[in-house]
Amino acid sequence: MSHMNGFVYILIFAGLFLMGGAYSFWKQKLSMSMVVLLALAGLMCFATGVLKLT
Repeated sequence: MSHMNGFVYILIFAGLFLMGGAYSFWKQKLSMSMVVLLALAGLMCFATGVLKLT
């Protein structure tokens, strides 16, 4: 496995982690701006990782 593939998997994992945090904030009815920020950051990390993987 090259270093780039390792980085791609870290991006995918970080994206899922951030989206999970956004879901947790949403369930706790916390600040909607923080939910949106976390969801967008997670989506960008996840999408970048998936696109680099293919």
